[in-house]
Amino acid sequence: MKKLLSLLAAFGVLFYLSSCGDDDDGDPDLDAPVVTTPAATSVQVDDEITINFPYTAAAGFASSALSNVTGGTAEVTTDGTAGATDGTIVVTFAAGSNDGGGGVTLTVTDGEGDTGVATAVITVSASAVPEISGIPPTATIDAGTVLSVPDVTLSAEDGLAALAVSVNGEDVPELGADLSSSGTSVTLTFEAAPTADLPPGNYTIVFTLTDSDGDIASFTHTLTIEPTPVVVVQGLIEENANWTKDNIYEIAGRVFVTSGNTLTIEAGTIVKGRTGEGANASVLTIARGAKIEAIGTAAEPIIFTTESDNIQAGQLKGSNLTPTDTELWGGLVILGNAPISPDAGTEAQIEGVPAGEPLGLYGGNNPTDDSGTLRYISLRHGGTTIDPVNGNDINGLTLGGVGSETEISYVEVIANFDDGIEFFGGTVSVTNALVYGVGDDAIDVDQSWAGMVDNFQVFTSDAAGSDEGLEIDGPEGSENAGGKFTIQNGTITALAGGSAADFKSRAQGTVNNVKWVDFASATIKIRASYQNDCANPRDDAFTNLIAGDLVITGSEFTAVSVYTASKNDAETEDCTVPGADQTAAEAEITSTTATGVSDGTVWNDWTLASGLGLL
Repeated sequence: MKKLLSLLAAFGVLFYLSSCGDDDDGDPDLDAPVVTTPAATSVQVDDEITINFPYTAAAGFASSALSNVTGGTAEVTTDGTAGATDGTIVVTFAAGSNDGGGGVTLTVTDGEGDTGVATAVITVSASAVPEISGIPPTATIDAGTVLSVPDVTLSAEDGLAALAVSVNGEDVPELGADLSSSGTSVTLTFEAAPTADLPPGNYTIVFTLTDSDGDIASFTHTLTIEPTPVVVVQGLIEENANWTKDNIYEIAGRVFVTSGNTLTIEAGTIVKGRTGEGANASVLTIARGAKIEAIGTAAEPIIFTTESDNIQAGQLKGSNLTPTDTELWGGLVILGNAPISPDAGTEAQIEGVPAGEPLGLYGGNNPTDDSGTLRYISLRHGGTTIDPVNGNDINGLTLGGVGSETEISYVEVIANFDDGIEFFGGTVSVTNALVYGVGDDAIDVDQSWAGMVDNFQVFTSDAAGSDEGLEIDGPEGSENAGGKFTIQNGTITALAGGSAADFKSRAQGTVNNVKWVDFASATIKIRASYQNDCANPRDDAFTNLIAGDLVITGSEFTAVSVYTASKNDAETEDCTVPGADQTAAEAEITSTTATGVSDGTVWNDWTLASGLGLL
């Protein structure tokens, strides 16, 4: 019995030892790795997420492996450290294109070959696409009107990034926007024409919205812009007339507003002249006793241009003409009853109107005559030939015998083939005048004009064929010969051409604070000679300079030059003005530092020169 118990005891010891187990090397077994299952997560198609798998491995980390990857692709981006007993394995999961369930299984193997397994459950959902709402798919508007769509909403669950806009396949960067700081939603107002300067036609406007994940939404809007209605005007306007900005008025030939009648032109109205010359020249003339009330604003100037200009109502400029496109219609002529000094009598026929046509007469005895109001007026691309035989062309703005009660301010004349502004006597004043790139003289004075030009800017140009910045004549006859002009506070700039100023024909008046800039030689020419016969000193401005009737002061230029031109071919005696010499002129005129134009900002935004970036 004792022997049996001893054997059982021995067996029991062996059983105990066997239940404890040994490795081949005699070391005891360690626990298998434990991998923690990550919390279930979700991801959108085409997005990436990282999944953390914490683990413990008493026998030390040996390797990891991925399996059962569904709904996308996965890779281990941060693996366990060899021999480590704990750590975290990082897996990157890229969602595929199929919605629905997904997952990834990670297996960790330890140094003893034991394994631990965990599966991350992943829900793959469709990517959140950004949205554009509130814009109609189509719209039709008249030229000059604005399509305004408020409360357009751009939204993106993943956050807004950028908006791009194209018009007829061309990207328009200024209409796009960086929305990266706008969160998930923004509300804006969509406007089209004239904001985008769109002429009549059909436009495909594509909006492309991108979110922070790179997802894209696109919306297409089709906009139709109808042409502005055209009203053709010809012949005589023999009753009060109103021109409104919802039409374009086309001048066909010579149009006269007759005495006793007023033409009122609404702010923002566009007037176009037909092409043609001579008897077919298109000119708008305000006859003596008639009025024009053309009162524009900086936001809505009144524009006179050619029928060739594709500008439409509501726009500030067209897109098909340049500052070198001249002589495409006539111009604007205003005639009044103020005193003039023609060769003979107290009235004269304005150039370009047939002799004997009473509607072409100007001049009288009323210095305070009122021909109306011009304010914020742009005159473009004019100067057609009105007398092909003698080579006479129409000015941008012609003022014949216009009286002092007429208000003219904020005027632009640009790309005119002849003079910019020409005064034939009268007493009218002009303030805030801009003359750019005309083919003859910028400001031309004749027949004892007795008004003022104040705050002006002139740009002469070889490309346009400019002649003088200022061409100043005095009285032609003895009647009303006392009128003196004032020209002050202006800058005359040479755009690689043109001459500075020419004072002739008994010029009388005052030039003050005028600055000539960028001329090769800004020479003030003073005529000191006779014309036709020695008893008729038509070109003599020198005598008035010495007598103090012609004053040039506070102005900046290069030189003064006295012109003692030769006599007429038919004369045999010397017709030079006695005592005319350079020294005497220089004693009367001295260049000094001048400020020139008082306020050069008054033409910003509304003029063609400003719109083309020429200022």
